[in-house]
Amino acid sequence: MLCTFDFLQDIFPNRQGTKNEDKIIHGIMTDSRQQHDHALFIPIIGENFDAHKFIEQAKAKGAIATLWDKQHPVPEELLTEMTFYVVEDTLKALQTLAYAYRKKVNPFVIGITGSNGKTTTKDMLYAVLKQQYRTHATKGNFNNDIGLPLTILQMEAETEVLILEMGMNDFGEIDLLTKIAEPNYAIITNVGESHIEHLGSREGIAQAKAEIINGLLDNGLLIRDGDEPLLDSYNNNEHVIRCGYQGTNDVILSEVRISTEGTTFSLNNKETYTIPLLGKHHALNASYAITLAKELAMEQTLIQSGLNQLEHSSMRFERIIGKNNVTLINDAYNASPTSMIGAINVVKELDEYERRIVVLGDILELGDFSEILHQSVAEVIERPIDVVYTYGDAAKIITTTIKEKQLDIVANHFTNRTELQTRLEKEAEKSTIILFKASRGMAFEKLVETLR
Repeated sequence: MLCTFDFLQDIFPNRQGTKNEDKIIHGIMTDSRQQHDHALFIPIIGENFDAHKFIEQAKAKGAIATLWDKQHPVPEELLTEMTFYVVEDTLKALQTLAYAYRKKVNPFVIGITGSNGKTTTKDMLYAVLKQQYRTHATKGNFNNDIGLPLTILQMEAETEVLILEMGMNDFGEIDLLTKIAEPNYAIITNVGESHIEHLGSREGIAQAKAEIINGLLDNGLLIRDGDEPLLDSYNNNEHVIRCGYQGTNDVILSEVRISTEGTTFSLNNKETYTIPLLGKHHALNASYAITLAKELAMEQTLIQSGLNQLEHSSMRFERIIGKNNVTLINDAYNASPTSMIGAINVVKELDEYERRIVVLGDILELGDFSEILHQSVAEVIERPIDVVYTYGDAAKIITTTIKEKQLDIVANHFTNRTELQTRLEKEAEKSTIILFKASRGMAFEKLVETLR
């Protein structure tokens, strides 16, 4: 962020302290431990912390101004050295500032939500669009009511395209984010089961994801999963493009071919693309990125060039060659039933391996739906999967269901992580592929590390 004190004064007129009119704000600071010269410090108040008490440290690390909650006395000893913009609520002020800065820079804004695939879609969009435009995108998991405003404020003044990932746990959260961002383009990647514990049903999840439309600018474009009937009520808008495998979609995927090096597919039987990711679900994510890139007048060759340079976020179907040249698939960043089933189906399609092992952990935040949704994962496990190992209280239902089906598959549940680790070390060999998939709270990346 680059802005003047006059810009801040127009937004937050209640100012105290030095005017600093000869200085420029060069960025936002929310962590007083990090050095950031000429920064605006925004002290957030949480359930168990209040960053206002770190104002001295923030100043020492480079803050020259701050947004300041009116409930806190302004420290008089700093009035001659810093500018204080007194506000009702610093979190809401952060969001207000982000909205104003988005308007000031005025890039094309792309908002992405969905139960699965939003980070991958964001990664692909960034890789593609930066080939032609000055592009800024969400980093890491900065996709909530704090992270999204910070992402906006981190973009440079010359940014032409801003890509924002929007996450949620409950109703109303996407509505807030999209109204801060005011996207020109919105993408709904899919409707899965993530956060069903809070939202009650997949219908509720679809409703919560569709809140992204509430902030879409007039004549804005929605690109969405056309194979998802729960989103069909949004078809009556002419500014909707449906992507999917069904023949009724506007953009139809076909001729999907998967290898250990990537996935190749065709769109509308006209253009063929290749992505360095594995799976039909990633081809669908790519179709959103490609469709949007074409809306921004990009040519196929440049789009493919961007896809070739994709830097995929770690622990999202990350392919690793481990001990004894075993192939490890680290998909442990997070999990829903939909994404776990998708990952398993990819492993089933990779015929380069003599032995296929899937290591599955608990899918969290499913509430009363946990048992039936873990069972749904077991239903897709069949040959050529050779071995299934599970770990975690809820994941046990997967191995139990497989054993009840009396399939020719080894299925074992582990209650001790060390025992599971020892078993996997014995399985590691060149002709074997091992998939690791679980919710983030299961920390499956630690299992992957032992086999590197």
